Amino acid sequence: MHLPVGLLSSNISKQEWPRIGTMCDSTGSYGGNNQDLWWTEHLIHELQAEHPNELVRTGSPYFLCSALPSHWRSNKTLPVAFKVVALGDVGDGTVVTVRAGNDENCCAELKNYTTVMKNQVAKFNDLRFVGRSGRGKSFSLTITISTNPPQVTTYNKAIKVTVDGPREPRSKNIMVFDHNAL
Repeated sequence: MHLPVGLLSSNISKQEWPRIGTMCDSTGSYGGNNQDLWWTEHLIHELQAEHPNELVRTGSPYFLCSALPSHWRSNKTLPVAFKVVALGDVGDGTVVTVRAGNDENCCAELKNYTTVMKNQVAKFNDLRFVGRSGRGKSFSLTITISTNPPQVTTYNKAIKVTVDGPREPRSKNIMVFDHNAL
């Protein structure tokens, strides 16, 4: 995955840029009138169109990350590698760290939670959630990009992690066995 080069060196002025549905109006996805972030909406839409249902927004307008399954088994490899995509300029070799936690388990145990940025993408090849999120709880992820100053973003209610993973819900019906059939 790579960022389109044309967008990083775009010469489009703010006046020529379409403003409907962008961060320049009050209905923008990040909910503000921040004129400095008008260019990120276009990058986000282009990347999400290029990789549908693969990338989700984080708490920062400058970073996207891979969508995680809503429920997963503890210490099992994720179905796809977890990625963090930088929309701004983050140098190759910059360390990226992922932490998970919630109100019951503030610092969940993870494996392979550190990687480096390459071509604006940090790819976690075998990120594993060893700690469990708790019954009915999900982990929120804190993603730290070790730039100077450090950049931190969150992916709220990212994944529920249990011992047995996703399973069929328990039935409310009582099963009646016919002992005569045996």
